[in-house]
Amino acid sequence: MSLAQWTKVDAYFNGLLAPSDPDLDAALEHSAASGLPPHQVAPNQGKLLQLLARIQGARTVLEIGTLGGYSTIWLARALPEDGRLISLEADPECAEVARANVARAGLGNVVEIRTGPALDSLPRLAEEGVGPFDVVFIDADKPNNPGYLEWALRLTRPGSLIIGDNVVRDGAVADSESTDPKVRGVRRFTELIAEEPRLTATAIQTVGEKGYDGFALALVTG
Repeated sequence: MSLAQWTKVDAYFNGLLAPSDPDLDAALEHSAASGLPPHQVAPNQGKLLQLLARIQGARTVLEIGTLGGYSTIWLARALPEDGRLISLEADPECAEVARANVARAGLGNVVEIRTGPALDSLPRLAEEGVGPFDVVFIDADKPNNPGYLEWALRLTRPGSLIIGDNVVRDGAVADSESTDPKVRGVRRFTELIAEEPRLTATAIQTVGEKGYDGFALALVTG
């Protein structure tokens, strides 16, 4: 099996289950034209995020890591008209692109994008009394994943869902000797989930047009 075959399979499923969408396509085009890296989720992964939020009956979503707002749009579309999604983005240029993409999709009344390091923004959310969030999607710099998990627990409730993206790292997550800060961040993130009595969780390996990776799902139980 190869990336070409995985991409072909993704194209088949996407064509039937997550077909081309003008606003999502425009978000990808604007992000690429603005020089953003192509690190957004694949369409079928975006649809999965949307389905998970809908299954949750989510009214509030916290996204850590916005990039160009592609996953933001998928998640925001799962919310009711009075729902709220707050997305945290460290890079002002990415945040500007994402705001334009979200506005074009007609979701400016649902989505708020805050600029600055997430570990600075998260305490402010707590101080403001924002939350609890029904879904937290963590897709930012991996070395800080342990800190993001800590704040996700503070900003959720029993029944909330925490999703961590890019946890397989092309299989490197299994290497206990790795010195890669991203791998070490994901390993500690996973260890903390396993140690946390308020969480029950699993992790899934994936292949597709985004390569070999995976995600973690953690349900807050207490």
